[in-house]
Amino acid sequence: MSTPEASFAPQPEHHFTFGLWTVGNRGRDPFGFETRPVLDPVRSVHKLAELGAYGVNFHDDDLVPFGATSAERDSVVKGFRAALDETGLRVPMATTNLFSQPVFKDGAFTANDPKVRRFAVKKTFEAIDLGAELGANIYVMWGGREGLECEAAKDVRVALDRYREAVDLCCAYVRERGYEMVFALEPKPNEPRGDMFLPTVGHALAFINELQWPDMVGLNPEFAHETMSGLNFTHAVAQALWHSKLFHIDLNAQRAGKYDQDFRFGSEGIRDAFYVVKLLEDSGWQGMRHFDAHPYRTEDEQGVWDFVTGCMRTYEILADKAERFRHDADIQEALIVAGLGEQQIPTSPLGATSAGIDDIISSSFDPQALAERGYGHERLDQLVTELLLGVR
Repeated sequence: MSTPEASFAPQPEHHFTFGLWTVGNRGRDPFGFETRPVLDPVRSVHKLAELGAYGVNFHDDDLVPFGATSAERDSVVKGFRAALDETGLRVPMATTNLFSQPVFKDGAFTANDPKVRRFAVKKTFEAIDLGAELGANIYVMWGGREGLECEAAKDVRVALDRYREAVDLCCAYVRERGYEMVFALEPKPNEPRGDMFLPTVGHALAFINELQWPDMVGLNPEFAHETMSGLNFTHAVAQALWHSKLFHIDLNAQRAGKYDQDFRFGSEGIRDAFYVVKLLEDSGWQGMRHFDAHPYRTEDEQGVWDFVTGCMRTYEILADKAERFRHDADIQEALIVAGLGEQQIPTSPLGATSAGIDDIISSSFDPQALAERGYGHERLDQLVTELLLGVR
């Protein structure tokens, strides 16, 4: 455990990453224009490195403007690579923007027009090349326009066929090129489409089972997206871990029932944020702690860097709380009362066998006595509250 102020200073070895689209967000929303000027990706690299981040991620269009010539692309990439080399910042993940351009208004991988689908796949191939060139080994797929408003306009079953076809094509492309890269699907229930395909972690897990190379595809769950659905993000991450499908993660903050807010990590739902951090730290997960959030629209450039520091410091503080949780004598005693350790005992020590079935059938129980047991959840929950409030 550590409490000094300096102990919460982010370090590269903590594997904190940000997207160019996060720090480069200019504050535009559906009701107002941009409030900040364009932020040069090279400056973003230098500032993120200065503040203790490990890496920077990007959509293809975040780095290379849509429609750029080959010469323009090469010039941009050369400057960006030079900044990476100067700072030591890494590019762990890349992705494709298949949602901003008008051509994708009816979808990308699931558009009704096969020419649009083919263009979307080609654009993704090129973005995969760009990511591989800069060292990315995770490729995130967020289907921002994969969905509908007019239910009659699409057959969802056929749309999922087309979605599967596109993901299979991308996997085949990576295999053909010999890239060390895997894919992570990012679920979201709605926005910008009225209803989106693969809306939750559970939907995406089921979809992966139908792919040609399911081992190459996992998940990139996002705090805000599961919370928008009214679901428990910690449970979603735990299930992804249980399936060995947590390939990447997006950390931010969100109020349930709202539009996609993408607030600074921990700025809302601090208790939920704590349990996510505790899960990641307890599991020993080795992936990136990626912050897919946006600075408030009220901020100037200094506010952007305050936002970056805040995301990382909050994670560090909550990781310290998780360590205190493990060493707090009262909490550990309360966990015994709750029976946490008993959860590890198999229901059938003989397994799902005839002997195991016979063993359960031959057992006798006293339901009344079992029902009288108290589990002490009120005390345990209060102890966690006090830990988070800083009085333990």
